[in-house]
Amino acid sequence: MKQILKPEEIAITIKRLAQQITENHADFSKVALIGLQPRGVYLSDRIYNEVCKLVKGKIDYGRLDITFYRDDVRNELHTANKTDILFSIEGKEVILIDDVLYTGRTTRAAFDALLDYGRPKKVELCVLIDRRFTREFPIQADYVGKYIDSFETQKVLVRWKENNDKDQVTMTEG
Repeated sequence: MKQILKPEEIAITIKRLAQQITENHADFSKVALIGLQPRGVYLSDRIYNEVCKLVKGKIDYGRLDITFYRDDVRNELHTANKTDILFSIEGKEVILIDDVLYTGRTTRAAFDALLDYGRPKKVELCVLIDRRFTREFPIQADYVGKYIDSFETQKVLVRWKENNDKDQVTMTEG
């Protein structure tokens, strides 16, 4: 197992991502941050908190479950997570937030699910880790914490202190 990011590096990266988001959006009344269930919400909660420190006023923040929009998990029984979007995304600039961008299938499913809540003006993607050479869909993130070159046989594991013992990003074989 190879450590990719330590807890203090994750904290710095989250602050940097929040800063980049605020630099690119002058008016947050037209922006919505949406974390992807289940693992992206740990990152989105933290980015939301950091953005709130940098921006005055209300910021729309929600969580989106994409379980039944996925095209690669049809033959198994799945338990859905909760979608929590208590605002309209119609005409908004939506920033989807997830922990790892791998094949692009999660992001593609998120686009489909998002349209059930309105038609956004623009959609951006923010990820902690981008496994850039493993894409199955032509999707790229607008905000990236760290790029990792890896083989398909390797796994990138993001752990959060909220559901594990500490924050860390590791890569393992198979």
